[in-house]
Amino acid sequence: MQGLQSILQRFSPYFKEYIAYFVLAIIGMILSSSGTAFSAYLVKPLLDEIFIAKDVDMLHLLPYAIIAVYVAKESGRYMQSYFTSYIGHDIIRRFRDKILQNLLIQDLSFFHTYRTGELISRNTNDVEKVRTVVSNLIPEFFREIFTIIGLIGVVIYQSPSLAFYALIILPLAILPLSKLAKKMKKISRQSQEKISDITAKLSEIFNNIEVIKANNAMKHEADIFAAENERYFKLTMKSVKVSQLVSPMMEILGSIGVATVIIIGGMQVIEDQMSVGSFFSFLTALFMLYTPIKKLSGLYNNLQEALAASERIFFMLDKKPQINGGEKMMPSVVKSIDFKDVQLSYDEKKALDGIDLHVSQNEFIALVGDSGGGKTSLVNLLVRFFDPTAGAIFINGTNLKEFDLQSLRNSIAIVTQRVYIFHKSIAANVAYGKAIDEPKVIDALKKANAYEFIEQLPFGIHTTLDEFGANLSGGQRQRIAIARAIYIDPKILIFDEATSALDSNSELKITQAMEHLTKNKITFVIAHRLSTIKKADKIIVLKHGKINAIGSDEQLRLSSNEYKKLKGLQA
Repeated sequence: MQGLQSILQRFSPYFKEYIAYFVLAIIGMILSSSGTAFSAYLVKPLLDEIFIAKDVDMLHLLPYAIIAVYVAKESGRYMQSYFTSYIGHDIIRRFRDKILQNLLIQDLSFFHTYRTGELISRNTNDVEKVRTVVSNLIPEFFREIFTIIGLIGVVIYQSPSLAFYALIILPLAILPLSKLAKKMKKISRQSQEKISDITAKLSEIFNNIEVIKANNAMKHEADIFAAENERYFKLTMKSVKVSQLVSPMMEILGSIGVATVIIIGGMQVIEDQMSVGSFFSFLTALFMLYTPIKKLSGLYNNLQEALAASERIFFMLDKKPQINGGEKMMPSVVKSIDFKDVQLSYDEKKALDGIDLHVSQNEFIALVGDSGGGKTSLVNLLVRFFDPTAGAIFINGTNLKEFDLQSLRNSIAIVTQRVYIFHKSIAANVAYGKAIDEPKVIDALKKANAYEFIEQLPFGIHTTLDEFGANLSGGQRQRIAIARAIYIDPKILIFDEATSALDSNSELKITQAMEHLTKNKITFVIAHRLSTIKKADKIIVLKHGKINAIGSDEQLRLSSNEYKKLKGLQA
C-alpha cells in the first residue's frame, strides 16, 4: 500500500478542489453498498413471511421494498461512477498538462536521450493507467469495502456461529494473492516499457516513411516491428495468466466456505435451530460477499499496473532541466558577443576546443568547414541548447548564463538545416508562438521571397499546411522558415544552411534579403555553399572543433589552405 500512498500524495494538492464531488461520490457508495446488503437481508422476510407464513400484507409490501432498494442501489452506483470519473479525468487532464510543460523546459540533450515514442507513451498510456487509480480503483475499493462490511453485518446478524465457519476461510486467500500481486507489478513494468518501444518504433517508421519506401525497406521495418509486437504479446499473456488466477482461487476457496455452511446450517434448519428464511438470507449474503472480495483481489492486481506506470511518469514529472536562466533581461541592443576559451564535449567526444571569438554589432559572420567541424555546436551554445563544458560566452560583457532564458531566446532567430513546419495556417507558421499581425506576416514573407507563391494559394496566408509542410516544395518550406525568423525582428540572426534547399535564383534573392536583415544585428550563417557568404565581414574556418582561420573571402583565398581546399571541392 506504500505505492498507493505515494500516488495519493502526488494527487492530494488537487483533491481539495473536488470536495463537493467527493461527498456526492461517497453518498453514492454508501447507497450502493447499503442496497446490496439490504437486498440480501430481504430474502428472510421473502421466505419466512410470504412463502412459509403466507402473509398477504407482506406480499403487497415487499415487492415495493425490493424496487426501492434497487433504485437506491443503482442510483448510488451511478452517482459514485459519474463523480469519481469526473474527478479522475479532470485531475489527469491537468496532470498531463503539467507533464508536457515539464518536458518542454527540459534541455535538448534530454530529447536526444529519450525517444519521441517513449515520451508519447509515458504521457498517454502510462498516465491513463494512473487515471484508473483515481477514477476506478480507489472508488471501487471503498465501495466494495462498504459492501463487504454491510454483507458481513447481515451474515453475523443472521447467525454468528455460521459466520465463524464461513469467514474463517477468507484469510487463507491473502498469502497467495499478495504473491500474485508482486509478480503482477513486475510484469506490468516490463509490459509498459515494451509498449513504449512499440510506440517509439511506430513514430520512427512514420517519420521516415519516404526513406523506407525509397529503399524498399517495408518488409525489414515490418519484421522489426513484428518482433517487438511478439515480445509485448508474450508479456501480455504472462499478465493475463497471473491476473486470471485470482478468480478461480477465490471461487474454489468460496466453494469450500459455502459447502461448510450448507452442512452446518442445513442441520440447524432441520433441528429447528434456524428458520429457512434466516438460512437463505445468510446464504445469499455469503454468496454476494465473495463477489466484492473477488473484485478487491482483481483491483489489487490492477493497482500494481498503475504503480508501475506511476513510477515512470513521476520520474518524468520530477525531472529538472540542467540549463537554467538568470534574472537579467537581454539588452535592447546587442553590441558584442565574445567566446572566451569555449569548449564543448558530447559525452567523451570534443565538439569545440578553445574557441576565442569577438563579434560586433552589424557584423555578418560566416561559419564554414567540413562536417563535424563544430559549426552547429557553436551556434547551439549561443541559443543555450547546450552550455560550454569549459569557458564562457558573453553578450555586452555579461555572461550568457545570467540572462533570463526566455528573454535570450526571444532575441535570437534561428533557421536550421531541418525545416520545421506545423499543421497550421501559413500566417500561424510565420508568427509561430506570437500574435498574428497580418501586414507584418506579409512583409516577412515578401522579404523571404515567399509571398509570390503564397498569393497563388486558395486562401493565401490563411492556407493550412499539411503536417511537415508536405503540400509545399522543399524550397517553399525553407522560405517560410526564413520568414518566421524575419517576423520576430531579432537582435541575433542564425542561419544554419538556410539556403540549402533553394534553387540558384531563390538563393540569390534570399542572400540579398539577408543583407538588408543584418542591419543593427549580429548574423551568423553556416554555409556549405561558399557563394552565399562572399560578402561576410568575417569567415571563420572551423576544423576539428578549433578555429583554423578567420578573414574575409579575399583574405582567406590568399592565406588559408583549408579555405582554398573547400573552395576547390566546390569548384
